Amino acid sequence: MSRWISRAGLGAFLAASLSVSAYAAPAELSIMAPAGPGGGWDQTARAMQAALQEAGIVPNVQVTNVPGAGGTIGLAQFVNTAKGSPNQLIVGGYVMVGAIIANASPVSLADVTPIARLTGEYEAIVVPKDSPIQSVADLVDALKKDVGAVSWAGGSAGGADHIAVGLIAKAAGVDASKINYVPFSGGGEALAAILGNQVTAGISGYGEFAGQVASGDLRLLAVSAPERLAGIDAPTLKESGLDVEVQNWRMVAAGPDITAEQKADLVATVEALAKSEPWKATLASKGWIDTFLAGDDFAAYLKQQVDLTTVALKDIGVVK
Repeated sequence: MSRWISRAGLGAFLAASLSVSAYAAPAELSIMAPAGPGGGWDQTARAMQAALQEAGIVPNVQVTNVPGAGGTIGLAQFVNTAKGSPNQLIVGGYVMVGAIIANASPVSLADVTPIARLTGEYEAIVVPKDSPIQSVADLVDALKKDVGAVSWAGGSAGGADHIAVGLIAKAAGVDASKINYVPFSGGGEALAAILGNQVTAGISGYGEFAGQVASGDLRLLAVSAPERLAGIDAPTLKESGLDVEVQNWRMVAAGPDITAEQKADLVATVEALAKSEPWKATLASKGWIDTFLAGDDFAAYLKQQVDLTTVALKDIGVVK
């Protein structure tokens, strides 16, 4: 076999090699989870921390929690403190998009620098183990009997959990504006309310309930995926007679006013994370779906999601 390579071929090879390696990962990184411990954003930030350090991409990664108002309190703080900084990221996602709209937040995702969408996760509907509700059909019967008597624990108002409950009610043929939704700023608080029988049902990403479902403390009624999920013994909402499909996605963004070069370095750093073996192992263990999308493509997707979420929140009466 000939080992000769043309000058043009050598140039292409070198360019390809440089495109992968020629970026400056930060020596240290601070990741804000704009929610309390235990929830999806906190889990995402800490999973990023572990994988970035284990893979040797960023040697020093710190995570901070700033809970409240669907991430908008943390977002406002981040916009002020991370301005021009190439060493700070904030975790966010579909929940934050809805919370910004629902809370008429003066600070929005237009005030940060989108870096990448990382993961997607379908919603899981659970009830306490002793609940008389055995199936989605039972849940629908309860909603039709008295929609306000069915209380739901989930994430912040206007987020993916809230929208999913509204869509479930709408698909069940009841007034979605009358749902009894109890928002929590952290997944740990919502889980405690469900386990303590303080609410009828809970809704969140499957990963937040996986341990309690496995132990039998929670009963998994359905997931909001288009088809059954591998390794999860539960029907979809569509199988159960409700035409509802919702995916909660999570992202990272940098502060405002970073340079194009700094943005490119952060995109490359997060892309290296997404391709690392520790991160892939995390996705598998938590049941998160790899939905990596970066740069301008992600910025366009984010704008589309803001528009679609505005319509969804109007449909279920959260905003007018």
